[in-house]
Amino acid sequence: MSVTGKATRFRLGAIYFDGTQTRPLRLEFFALLMTTNATPDHLHPIPPDQDMPHRKIIREWLKPLSDRSTLRAFVLLLVDTALFMGLVAGTVLFESVWLKLLCGSAAGFVIGRLFIIGHDACHQSLTPHRELNKWIGRYAFLYSLTPFSLWDTGHNVVHHGYTNLKGVDFVWTPLTAEEFAALGPFGRLMQYLYRSGWAPGLYYLVEIWWKREFFPNKTHMPTRRPIFFKDSLLVTVFGVLWMGVMTYAAIATGQSVWLTLLMGVFVPFLFWNTMIGFVVYVHHTHVRVSWHNDKSAWTKAQPFVSTTVHLTFPMKIGNMVHHIMEHTAHHVDMSIPLYRLKKAQAKLEEMLPGRIIVQPFSWGWYFKTAKACKLYDFTRECWTDFQGHMTSPVRGNLPAKP
Repeated sequence: MSVTGKATRFRLGAIYFDGTQTRPLRLEFFALLMTTNATPDHLHPIPPDQDMPHRKIIREWLKPLSDRSTLRAFVLLLVDTALFMGLVAGTVLFESVWLKLLCGSAAGFVIGRLFIIGHDACHQSLTPHRELNKWIGRYAFLYSLTPFSLWDTGHNVVHHGYTNLKGVDFVWTPLTAEEFAALGPFGRLMQYLYRSGWAPGLYYLVEIWWKREFFPNKTHMPTRRPIFFKDSLLVTVFGVLWMGVMTYAAIATGQSVWLTLLMGVFVPFLFWNTMIGFVVYVHHTHVRVSWHNDKSAWTKAQPFVSTTVHLTFPMKIGNMVHHIMEHTAHHVDMSIPLYRLKKAQAKLEEMLPGRIIVQPFSWGWYFKTAKACKLYDFTRECWTDFQGHMTSPVRGNLPAKP
């Protein structure tokens, strides 16, 4: 830097600025950078008729909400563990079969809450400590008999990396009319059941847990890692111990072992499967949600926003499932902890008006969706029924092709 009288000349690389002049000497593009219209204004809501900003910009809006608390994580974990233990004890202590069933079902619901805590730990969004997250995740997943490393691979790498990309994402992937026609009678029956709206638990139990998480074969998990076997063995040991404790409790109290196992183990596990099957279904199934079989088109569709539904509930029911229904924010930025998702979702909907699918829940809407979203036609880019009749808008919530 040189100084002559009041004139100051700065040199930055090969670029000079002279304090006595009103514009740069050798940097014509500097004026362009300083022009207010040179870049979009990403500090205010983006109208639907403007291009979607890059994901990095969108995540910057949510960055202040990504702080994680170890103390808060442990409080959530301890509360849900205590709830689960108390409810399972209720399946033994209450004499009424109906009260036993109620406690078993509620225990299944709490398994879902514990799973959501483990889900956050798997995303490294629960605490600031990477190894601690892994151990919390393994613990929280025990109750749902979910092997941590297999879920990590299938969920973080595949589902979040390729949401609604046919041939990669395997969660509630719709068949085409040709694929459905090629199925045998049993395969068609299973699809009728899965897509009926009445059997989300059956779908998750068979297609996700049994085929892809619990000692999966090479067809469903081609990658073979020692940790997959170890985590599957860990949940197996936990399941055996769980059944052993309930058997002992039944004998000690003079009750039926089979009834105690049914109410204290199988009802909670089956309720949990129904709960998670339902949650994942409504997150990514909607007449305005598109699927893709071409990766370039999928990329252009901004899938982290366009393939996810924010399902809203009355009476703060969403709070009871640790805000997992604020799902668009979760797909945009997986580092946001569950206790900040509500604010993150509100910020997204403020900044991207008209782009995010917000759906008030009702059973009427749910079964209407199940009736409409049977198969997907990738040529017409729409949902169809089993007969191939179009049941959704073309391209869902995406803009029309130019």
